[in-house]
Amino acid sequence: MTRPLSVQLYTVRSQIAGDRDGVLRQLADLGFGAVEPFQPTEDPIGFRKVADDLGLVVSSAHAMSLLDADPGPVFEAIATLGTDLAIVPAGIAQEDFGTRDGLARAADLLNALSEKATAHGLRLGYHNHWWEFEPVLDGKHGLEVLAELLAPEVFLEVDTYWAAVGGADVPGVLRNLGPRVEALHVKDGPLRKGEPNVAVGAGAMPVAEVLAAAPADAWRIVEFDECATDLFAAIGESRAYVAGLEGDGN
Repeated sequence: MTRPLSVQLYTVRSQIAGDRDGVLRQLADLGFGAVEPFQPTEDPIGFRKVADDLGLVVSSAHAMSLLDADPGPVFEAIATLGTDLAIVPAGIAQEDFGTRDGLARAADLLNALSEKATAHGLRLGYHNHWWEFEPVLDGKHGLEVLAELLAPEVFLEVDTYWAAVGGADVPGVLRNLGPRVEALHVKDGPLRKGEPNVAVGAGAMPVAEVLAAAPADAWRIVEFDECATDLFAAIGESRAYVAGLEGDGN
């Protein structure tokens, strides 16, 4: 690992709604060196100032609104945050991942959006859930087929937990995708839909094997969709576990 550990701010969405700056300070105090926002158009200038003051970099940014008719303002906000990685976190029809025609449509959409990202000095990525992995076509998971159809500049942020829930051998998938993977969500839990996450290292994920299979320079981003225990304690435990496996990275 050559980059600081990051945390997806969706993890602390409820807390950020009441005290954004205080939450960012808590994450910095826990030892994180980076964050991944999910609402980049909400005060990007103010967010960047607070992050800079705390020594936090923005690893990347999620934005559902990238699929809006005019994504230009979203790209501008992401650039203001200080990252060049703009990520579509969902929004493509789930059924498209089960057929080659559907995957071709998804690739066409992302490739066209990538051209717009390039015009803003950014790179476009896609983030998976479980439904991109459940369909298997000719021995390959839907996301792996999509990767073959994407333009070379489009990267993937692999949510390792959802990939496992979708039936993937995650280390094998990461080795197959190779440098296409620019970031990964590191999370843990019982590997069952609808059940909350636990601190990384305390669940059923083979975290050490997953991290070893990922590109060394891909961002490692801790995330909880829901947490089964005290949230900030689990975030801190997750950071310590990943740092212990790979070195601090800050």
